[in-house]
Amino acid sequence: MIARRVLPNLTRHLLLLLIGALMAFPFYWMATSGLKTNDEIWQFPPSFWPEAPKWGNYLEAWKAAPFWRYMTNSIGVASAIAFIQVINSAMIAYALTHMKFRLKGLLTAIIMVGFMVPNIAVYLPSYIILANLNLLDTYTGLILSNSVSVFSIFLIRQAFLQVSHEMVEAGQIDGASHGRILWTILLPLTRSSFAVLVLITFIEQYNNYFWPMLITKNPDLQLVSAGLRSFFVEGGAYGLKWPLIMAGSSFTIAPLILLFLLTQKTIMQSVNLSAGVNKG
Repeated sequence: MIARRVLPNLTRHLLLLLIGALMAFPFYWMATSGLKTNDEIWQFPPSFWPEAPKWGNYLEAWKAAPFWRYMTNSIGVASAIAFIQVINSAMIAYALTHMKFRLKGLLTAIIMVGFMVPNIAVYLPSYIILANLNLLDTYTGLILSNSVSVFSIFLIRQAFLQVSHEMVEAGQIDGASHGRILWTILLPLTRSSFAVLVLITFIEQYNNYFWPMLITKNPDLQLVSAGLRSFFVEGGAYGLKWPLIMAGSSFTIAPLILLFLLTQKTIMQSVNLSAGVNKG
């Protein structure tokens, strides 16, 4: 009897461990490749750890390009966009789920249709609007052009739909305003969705490449993706300095790993809390 209970759990944990290892292996390979020589990276069969780790590759890569500026630019822009998207997505989703007004169904349908429009399809009109507002080659234009996301609205809307409307009505009966209901009732109950929203938005904007390259030309405004490209191509590292490229790529993803570690506990606690509420 004990074996019948233990064996399925053991198999499940081993399978999850294998999947986790497969997911983490590319990051491990990238980080260890930054410690190798060019020949070690291309040798066959490949080595999983360098014979003599060259820790100086990371310092050399850090000095070879202004990665600190690239990372600071990306963190600032991604944080501002994530913050703005949390605010406007929460307000729009609240209006669509717990408020009554005319043409509500039409507005919801328009937003859902916008969810199916690819981002690249709106690049040209967005570029023209920013040009007319003199916001090209500025952080303001980059942030404002990404301040609204149909996916973010959809995600928070789905989370708000899981909250009983009776709780909102109870708050209204007690005299709470819409803003207080949104931020003191709905937000705590759906904080897991907001944590996921922040995580997804930050990663997406931190790694954003094409749109920032299109509207910003000043090297001082370059984000991480554009900075890595400049180091890879314009800096002469193309095909010649793979250890430095791997080292640069490794420390530029450090903020993403840190953000995941910080939000993982919140997400798991919120999921467990939601599961307990549903069971109750």
